[in-house]
Amino acid sequence: MNITAKLRARRVEARNRKAVARAIDMASTPAMRHELIAIAQNQMTTLR
Repeated sequence: MNITAKLRARRVEARNRKAVARAIDMASTPAMRHELIAIAQNQMTTLR
């Protein structure tokens, strides 16, 4: 993987983290918030 691809991947990862954090902050109910957190944690473990 070259440098530009790494930078691009890092930017996409940061954008996704911000979107997930925003969704968690704007969740309408605590149950929805917990569900989003669980999904995000599950995706983080499968990405690595």
